[in-house]
Amino acid sequence: MHQKGTLIFFCGKMGSGKSTKSHKIAREMGAVLLSEDEWLAAIYPDEIINFDSYLKYSSRIKPLLKSHVRNILNTGVTVVMDFPANTKNQRQWFKEIYSEHKIPHKLVYLEASDQLCLKQIEQRRIANPERQNFDTEEVFYQVNSYFQPPSVNEAFNIEIIRSENA
Repeated sequence: MHQKGTLIFFCGKMGSGKSTKSHKIAREMGAVLLSEDEWLAAIYPDEIINFDSYLKYSSRIKPLLKSHVRNILNTGVTVVMDFPANTKNQRQWFKEIYSEHKIPHKLVYLEASDQLCLKQIEQRRIANPERQNFDTEEVFYQVNSYFQPPSVNEAFNIEIIRSENA
């Protein structure tokens, strides 16, 4: 029987370090990394100007990616997805990718204080000036008002990483 790749995805508040961690894990594992920010920037350049436009365009790429990711995983290659799994609905989309084909998965939950997240968002805004309109304290609170930490009853294989330094 052919071994399947593992789907690795992330949950954490905006600024908790999901992108940084996903890049690190993909490098360490020699896995395929798919970044929502990169896909959105390539397909919809300069069109993501606020949270509502992010939601609009993000929902457009997911149907295509679901089958694409599943196909990669079924070849035995691990896929690290730098896409948020920050709400039950978002996590359900990941579950749809792996459950039908019994693909192994891991949900990495990055727990971090608001203070640490805001500090990291400020650093990201300085390093990436093109993100200045989106990476703001106002957007942080708007986005995180929807945040739902994963619960045991969702039945994910969860690894929790707590960031203490604020």
